[in-house]
Amino acid sequence: MPKSSTILAATAAALTAAVAVSWKMGNLWTLCGGGGGGGAAATNECPASEGNRPLQNSAFVFVKPHANTAPTQALVRAKLQAAGLAILAETDVTGEDIDAKKLIDQHYYAIASKATILPAADIPVPAEQFQAAFHEEWETVVAEGRACNAMEACAALGCDATELDAAWNKANVVKFGGGFYCGLVKKNDQAVYVFNAFFMTMREKFVGAGTSIHCYEVAWDPAVLSWAAFRGQLLGPTDPADGPAGSIRNTILATWQELGLPAEPNKGDNGVHASASPFEGLAEKTNWLGASLADDAFGQALLAAGLTEATLTAWSVDPRVHLPGDNDGENIMGSLFDALEDTNADECLQKLVEINAMN
Repeated sequence: MPKSSTILAATAAALTAAVAVSWKMGNLWTLCGGGGGGGAAATNECPASEGNRPLQNSAFVFVKPHANTAPTQALVRAKLQAAGLAILAETDVTGEDIDAKKLIDQHYYAIASKATILPAADIPVPAEQFQAAFHEEWETVVAEGRACNAMEACAALGCDATELDAAWNKANVVKFGGGFYCGLVKKNDQAVYVFNAFFMTMREKFVGAGTSIHCYEVAWDPAVLSWAAFRGQLLGPTDPADGPAGSIRNTILATWQELGLPAEPNKGDNGVHASASPFEGLAEKTNWLGASLADDAFGQALLAAGLTEATLTAWSVDPRVHLPGDNDGENIMGSLFDALEDTNADECLQKLVEINAMN
């Protein structure tokens, strides 16, 4: 069972925590002009009001399995608090729970849906593209049982994730869309069509025996630190070698031996994950921590602004949605998460209200 403990900040960050708690208790009048949720829901907008306190930013941060040592946890905790973030809670999630509940699969849903969640027959394969790439009909392949998702392929080919990845790297692989790949994988005198086989080695890092992640639920005042600065300056970019001196990822890279890491961090094993937007933070907290939309501060604000739980749940896996278009006013289709990236909570809320009205 994961163990959980709540840590209260004792500095100025305590104000941030108090504001976040007040939102969780339902004090939404400060968001939409003093009328509770009804006015916002009725007008499908949430106008600014003079004197309103801004909605607090809230994110989900975790130390990745390769870096999850007590010294790394202490380093991340100190960096977050020094930057003015309140740590509302810390939680360990074990590899066994991650595996059994498919938490990492949900986290990378766009990729994992084709690798571990959907059986091959249910994957929305573009039949014409498949035939053009592999010179046979998708319907025939399905009928003959020659297609597998990545997890099924390990059983069908009698191999583990590492062996599947090696065979995948030798396969004829075709890209059907973002995070959507198919390859004709040959191993042990068998050949099957496999989807997103590379995900299995990513997954294995999170579900191996004795692995775990250490999570932080954090909140802070956007006036103190913007979301863009939270990710770009405090966390650091994907490649820790490119991070600003003193950023979390760059510091882990510089001190990895002292922190007790087994190997030097890189782009994939870069120490720490953090939400890319307030909405991603909400989606990640509901996934990893089992948080309720109605009990979360940002979730409450979205519900008060007229979005439904069904919509928010569907949007938590980053679907393609109608988005505001160019100067000609034409709508476009795109990633919901990408459209919200690096927005502070108030801006993120406004964008979600606008996108909700379009969809």
